[in-house]
Amino acid sequence: MPAVTADPELPAETDDDGPSRRKPVRRFLLTKVMPPFAAWLYRRRGRSWRYVVENEAVLQQLLADGEPIVGAFLHQRTLQLLQYFTGEDRGRWIFLASQSRDGELITRMSERLGFEVARGSSGRGGFRGLVDMIRVLRDTPGLNSGLAVDGSRGPRGVVQAGVIALAQRTRSVILPIAASTRGWVWTRSWDRAVVPRHGAEIYVKFGDPITVPSRLDASGIEALRVRLERDLLRAHTELDMRAGFQDTEPLQLDSTAPAVGASGRHTAPH
Repeated sequence: MPAVTADPELPAETDDDGPSRRKPVRRFLLTKVMPPFAAWLYRRRGRSWRYVVENEAVLQQLLADGEPIVGAFLHQRTLQLLQYFTGEDRGRWIFLASQSRDGELITRMSERLGFEVARGSSGRGGFRGLVDMIRVLRDTPGLNSGLAVDGSRGPRGVVQAGVIALAQRTRSVILPIAASTRGWVWTRSWDRAVVPRHGAEIYVKFGDPITVPSRLDASGIEALRVRLERDLLRAHTELDMRAGFQDTEPLQLDSTAPAVGASGRHTAPH
């Protein structure tokens, strides 16, 4: 599917002599070569995964009723969920991707997997990305939105208020979605993304839908934000124990709240 917005301008790569002459080559690799290969590799690995899903009837009932959905998940678990939502009976979705180089790759790969993508992030263009999503959702009946609720830059595991604004303006319910599996932890990424191993068993849990009133004051928004965050952290802690997933750093990186999540380093499947 075509991207919702035009390709953003990527930051210039420079060296001692000014703009790098290698930029066109890198952009060609990033936009033309890597996405089809990444999509092929992801699909190939994804077909080997087995999903163990709890409360899937909640999703199916919302889809059957034509209820607009904002799927709310943590950035760290994105790769575990994309394959699941490629299923024809699991709805049509638009996601928000950052304007970074990683976001460029994820955008083009996601489009090849059949998703629509809007571009934006907490650092650059996030408001524009949400506006694009809202516009497309209003113009496309039956399309649902998926949002990594801790943003494109974190803090990890801390829900941002954008998901509530998105649900309000599209008259959608928020559906908490948790996922866990044993796999490799990408320790160099801010979210410590978990890459499932070949043949992985992936646990997915749908929470209770959260209805968002059309009007909320600041305290009401904060109450819903805290509720969603609590539900997601609790579900992930439960699934991590079931899957046997462990990590040296907590699921939530928040200096103002106790860490909630798994502990113990995990950099390769065991």
